[in-house]
This record gives sequence, structure tokens and C-alpha cells, in this order.
Amino acid sequence: MKQSIILAIGTFMIMFSCNRNKFEHDASGTFESTEVIVSSEANGKLESFQIIEGDILTKGQYVGYIDSIQLYLKKKQLLATNKAIQVKKPDISVQVSSIKEQIAKAEFERRRIQRLLADNAATQKELDDANSQIEVLKKSLNAQVNTLSTSVNGLDEESNTNNVQVSQIEDQLRKCKIINPIQGTVLNKYVEEKEVVTQGKALYKIADTKNLFLRAYIVSEQLEKVKIGEKVTVFININEDKQKSYPGTITWISDKAEFTPKTIQTKDERQNLVYAVKIAVTNTDGLIKIGMYGDVDFR
Repeated sequence: MKQSIILAIGTFMIMFSCNRNKFEHDASGTFESTEVIVSSEANGKLESFQIIEGDILTKGQYVGYIDSIQLYLKKKQLLATNKAIQVKKPDISVQVSSIKEQIAKAEFERRRIQRLLADNAATQKELDDANSQIEVLKKSLNAQVNTLSTSVNGLDEESNTNNVQVSQIEDQLRKCKIINPIQGTVLNKYVEEKEVVTQGKALYKIADTKNLFLRAYIVSEQLEKVKIGEKVTVFININEDKQKSYPGTITWISDKAEFTPKTIQTKDERQNLVYAVKIAVTNTDGLIKIGMYGDVDFR
């Protein structure tokens, strides 16, 4: 009986040792993701916002909007003002057409007087008077053109100022729409529909659950085996007796040592100081979860 007990204990110890060694890897760590907190870019009531935690959103997806009626009305007012400005702009060619006709008639009269003067049928004074009249009309034309141009330029500047304000309103209107910035899963929702939000108020948190990172820790002796861009194999536990592997790529190696996190095991437990590395992993089947433990083999 005693021999049977000893044999059973020995068998258990061998099985335990084999099971532990079966999952022995170069390093271990936890999975992280790129997380984005999406905040409000406008002030007002959240008129539509129907996402729930766990929703999978695509990049650029429309997820809600903030009340924008006052902004829309302000834009209409500016557009109406612009239309009124255009109506007030004088048509320079029409305004100066009459004085141009007077100049044309005066020049015709001057040519007639020049012909008569050549035949001694007119006097030099009549020609001088005709030239003087043309000069006066031309100066009057220039003055009128300058005045009208100044008026048009002033109205154009006023219109340009309004156009800038319209562009600002349009930008604010765009920011009333809530557009999801990255593809991923909604982790947290901080507000509900019909709440009043302010600019900068956090609306929800989303994480890219397809492209994850394993933050693992290595000891100094392993640094020579690890290089940025190197291909590695990442493992997760499916159950007590099975692991699943994924290809990974080292994207970052810390240049500063830190103490081993309590929840992480290293290849050499005698080492207290370790270096963090980040390994990019594509979560092709969705089995990897944020915060899950993972292992990695560098060779």
C-alpha cells in the first residue's frame, strides 16, 4: 500500500513537471491594444447616439450627432447677408457708360472742329475748348471709376469676411457629426442619447481589437536575441493542455530596465530587472482578448 502511494506521488510529479515544461517559452506578458477616447467637438444636446458597448465599428462610420440648429440658422443668415452684399455692388461698366458716351461725342466734335480749322472755318479757341471739355470728362470718368472700384472692393472684402465665417460655421457643423476614428470594438460608453455635452467631453472608448500588441518582458541575457522587426511566435492558452500560436513582429524594445511585474514570469526568475518589448500580433480569429496573458518564443 505504501509503495502504491509513493508510486502515485511520483507519477503525479512527473506529469506536473512535463505539463509545466510543455508550455515553457522565452518570455510572457499581456496583450494591449490601441485605444482611442472619442470626445465631443461641439456643445449641445446629443440628439442621436445609439452605440452600445461591444459594438464593432468601422473607420469613418457615422455614430451620432449633436444639435446643430443654431449653427445652421447662423449659416443661413450669413448666406443671406452675402446675397444682399452682391445686390449692393455697383456695375461699374453701366455706371460709367453715360460719361463714356459724352467723351465719345466730345472727341467727335473735336475732330469736326479740327477739319473746320484746317479750312479756316473755325477758330483755335473752339478747338482749345473742345480739348478742355474732353480732359474734364476724362478726369470725371477716372474719379467715378475710382469711387465705384473702392465701393466694390469694400463690398468684396465684406463678402470675403462673411465667406470665412460661413466656412467656420460649416466646420462646426461637420464637428456636430460624430464620426468613428478607427476600426475596433467599443469598450466603454460614457454618455447617453439626449444628454447635453460640451466640447472635449468623452463620449466613448474604442480599441483596435484586430491589431494587438503583446507587451512581454525579457532579461538582459536575452537582449542579444531580440531585434526590432524580427519575426517571433506568440502563444495563448486555449485550455490547460493546449496553446494556439500566432506570428508576431517585434516593434519596440525598451532601452530602460524596470522591475519585473508581479503578474509576469520571466525565463530566469532570479532576474529582478527586465526590459519590456512590444510584439505586434494580428488577431485573425478574435480569440485574443485585451489583458489576456500570452507567451512568446524568439527562436
